[in-house]
Amino acid sequence: MAPAPVNIRVQRDDFDIAVEIAALCRDRTDIGAVVTFSGLCRDEAGALSALELEHYPGMAEAEIERICQDAVERFGLQAATAIHRFGGMEPGANIVLVIAAAPHRQAAFDGANFIMDFLKTSAPFWKKEHRTDGSAGDWISAKDADDDARDRWARG
Repeated sequence: MAPAPVNIRVQRDDFDIAVEIAALCRDRTDIGAVVTFSGLCRDEAGALSALELEHYPGMAEAEIERICQDAVERFGLQAATAIHRFGGMEPGANIVLVIAAAPHRQAAFDGANFIMDFLKTSAPFWKKEHRTDGSAGDWISAKDADDDARDRWARG
């Protein structure tokens, strides 16, 4: 059996979620469940005018590919897509899209969660805030809760 298709992109341009789902499912009648996660830029209660995302080119794509392949193997996914944007984004803009397809819903849910938990903690991306009041924004530090979410996969 051929390995499940994995579509990875790191791009400046926006993406269309419906187009990506259609592409993943095109000519596939074996897929029983598709789960998507889309991450958006928040305005942080009006304090954030934009978010700037940087990445390590080449390494980011390789790490996302590894994460998705791990999810395919672990959960029996039939296909997976992970798209992560870089550059400047205003509140409301798409940042990340994860799509997991599987024969059954639980595998698709678990696969999407797994990909996102590892993407958030392991892929080389950095975020800087740009504030509406013009003050210097901070580079956003990783959260302990993100590490905890990732680590739960090792426990079970």
